[in-house]
Amino acid sequence: MAVLGSPLRTLRALLRELRQASGGAGRPYRDTPAYRHILAAFRNHRVTSEKLCRAQQELHFQAATYLCLLRSVREHAALHQEYHGKGERSPEEVAGLVGFRLPQQPGGKG
Repeated sequence: MAVLGSPLRTLRALLRELRQASGGAGRPYRDTPAYRHILAAFRNHRVTSEKLCRAQQELHFQAATYLCLLRSVREHAALHQEYHGKGERSPEEVAGLVGFRLPQQPGGKG
């Protein structure tokens, strides 16, 4: 099983992804139900000196999984926007997209 890291780090990363996801929504991300739910869940599952919460590891795993989903959706949208079909492209443009240059023809024709 992979190491999850600190629950605080996961919480901060989740909140960062929520902030990016609600970038142009017109209202602060702290007013969203998702923000309130995530904070309430982390507060309810914290370890105190009086009890050991077994569900904390489960919550941390679910939070890390949700974080992975949010990151993947954001990155997919960025890739889709960049590489989505924009009609016919010239061979030079396609070669530039993948990092190549087309060879020059002898005699300066190209």
